Parts: sequence; C-alpha cells; structure tokens
Amino acid sequence: MAPEVAEQRREIVALARDFAAREIAPHAAEWDRAKAMPREVLAKLGELGFFGMRVPEEYGGLGLDTLTYLMVLEEFAAADASVSVTLGVHNSLGCGMPLRHGSEAQKKQWLPPMASGEMVGAFALSEPDAGSDPAGVRAEARRAGDGWVLSGAKSWVTSGDLAGLLVVMVRTDTPEARRGGRGISAFLVPGGAPGVEHGKPEDKMGLRASHTTGFVMHDVRVGSEALLGEEGKGLAYALEVLDQGRLGVAAQAIGIARAALESAVKYSAERQQFGRPIKDFQGIQFKLADMATQVAAARALLHQTAQQELAGRRAAQASMAKLFASETAMWVTTQAVQVFGGYGYMRDYPVERLFRDAKVTEIYEGTNEIQRIVIARGLFS
Repeated sequence: MAPEVAEQRREIVALARDFAAREIAPHAAEWDRAKAMPREVLAKLGELGFFGMRVPEEYGGLGLDTLTYLMVLEEFAAADASVSVTLGVHNSLGCGMPLRHGSEAQKKQWLPPMASGEMVGAFALSEPDAGSDPAGVRAEARRAGDGWVLSGAKSWVTSGDLAGLLVVMVRTDTPEARRGGRGISAFLVPGGAPGVEHGKPEDKMGLRASHTTGFVMHDVRVGSEALLGEEGKGLAYALEVLDQGRLGVAAQAIGIARAALESAVKYSAERQQFGRPIKDFQGIQFKLADMATQVAAARALLHQTAQQELAGRRAAQASMAKLFASETAMWVTTQAVQVFGGYGYMRDYPVERLFRDAKVTEIYEGTNEIQRIVIARGLFS
C-alpha cells in the first residue's frame, strides 16, 4: 500500500471515530427512543463527505477504496448502527447503481447532490410478497409515448421517506410474456415525483432511528432518461451492488459487536460481586475472551474480502463476510447482555439496544439462509 493511501485511510477513519464519539454516541439511546435522528446530524455528515465515500472525486465524492469505506462504517456502527445503515445503503446501493450503470448525464445529475448529502438515495427492490425471491416483484413500468408510467408497491426501503432519489426495480416485460428476472429493469425516480405515496416508518425492533418505509407508485410518469442502463438488466444490476451492500452490513455488524464487547469489558471491571469485580472470575474472563476473538475474526474476514476486490471478488466471499459478521454480532451482543445480568435487560444500559440492532444484520441484504445458498453454490462453480 502506498504511504499516501495509508495516511489518508488513517485520517478518514480517525475523523469518523472522533465525530461518532462526539456527535453520535452520546445521543444514540435518545434517538432510539425517539425513532428518528436529527437532520442536522445528517447535514454535518454530508459536509464531512461521508455521503459520498464511494463516489469519485469528479462527481464531488471522496472516492474512497472499499476497505477505508468499511472501516468508516464500523466506526459509525459502534456509535449508532442506525447512522451506519443510513450511510451504508446510501453509499453502496443508492449511489452505487447510477455510478456503475448510469449514463454520463445521469451521473452528473444525481451523484453530486448525493455525494454532498443534499440528497439521500434509496434502493427499492423488495415488495410485500417479494423479499428473498427478488425475481417475484410485481411493480411494473409500461411505455407511454417517449417515457414510462410506473405503478406498484415497494417495501422495506431504508430512508425511503428521506430520499431525493429512489432507485426502483420494476417489471418491463408484459403479463403475456413474463421473463422472470430478465424482465426487470431499474429506474431513477425522484423521491417527490407526483404519484409517489410514501408510507409511515415501520415500528421496528432495532435500528429505530433509521426510517424504513414503503411506498406506492400511482401511475408515476418518468421520461426515457429515467431508465438506468439496459432494459431487462435491473435485477442483475441490483444483485451486483448487493455484494457491496453485504460488505457494508458486515461492517455494521462488527461495529455493533465491538460496542457490545467494549461495554461488557467496562462493566465487568466496575460491577462488584462477592467482594470482587466480576472481571476477576474465570467464567466472565472466558466469555470476554471468546467475544473478543469472534470480533477480531469477523473483522479479519471482512478486511481480507475487501482487499481481494481488485482481484475479482466473487459473490460467495461477500456472503461469507456478511454471514459470519452478522452471526458474530448476534452472539456477542447476547453474551454482553449475559455479562450485564439483569441490568442488560434494561433499556437504561446500552447492550439492550445493541442486542436489538444486531438481529436485523442476519436478515437484511439477504437473509443468512440465502447467504448460505450463495456460498454453497460458489463451492461448485
């Protein structure tokens, strides 16, 4: 690694860590209870460039390499996973789709305002009846003059109600000639376009400060320039950027697990039982040692996967990182609650929130059951 790249990485990660410690971590519990984070925080993140981490400098972004980007996401997740997922989905999916497959005109229109944080990008693939089977989407676009008319419903859209840009996957085949996944195209739709009706934020178990919404498209009219890439390639494009998204989820999971480990270590040094701090008991020591080892192993796998990107990382490797990191987060947060004992079950202590935040990392960006299928297929390819 070139010295200048290493120095830039240290500076960016240190900036993220400092901002997270000062501006995010002290308020995470409050935002969780309020089920929202202040727009002012998002604006500050935009000013620092964190909404354009993966966007090239020519479009106003930081142009960070994958590993630096993932290290930043871990820092924010350790402070508040809701902030990390907001940034992760925006950077990897919202910006990733137009960056990889957009025309030059589309890139110049959408990427600069998204890189600055002026506009949030959202990714809309899932539907009420199409989650693990994305080829089953029913929302559709039909030609109308020199443009398109979009209709149908989308679900579980991160930052959907905040989005200035919706990257929407819909069917462009016809009911008489369905083509499965090859009949799905991607469109760039303004979040406030006439006919887009946003639902209220879901009342979730965890990541409560990050809004997850659905929306309905009532004959939303867009021009021909709204089609992203080639007709019929939308699902392929979506699955491609989901590899990047899964690495982001792994980084988020590691941040959550790290925060739980650090809380458990601190608490074990303070909590007294039988006249001694509980860190002196071998049962607690073994638990903390196993937690630390799991976090380190998950981080090592993620960083190795990120560094293999230029050599042509396969989807199976991204799935391995997401699978292992998310299950590590769930296991480590469970152990942290146990270290805290009865206090760990109370909302006055951080590990209760971390436990709730960890669970969804095993579900979104493809459930861990789907990750195992991807990994197994890779063994025979």
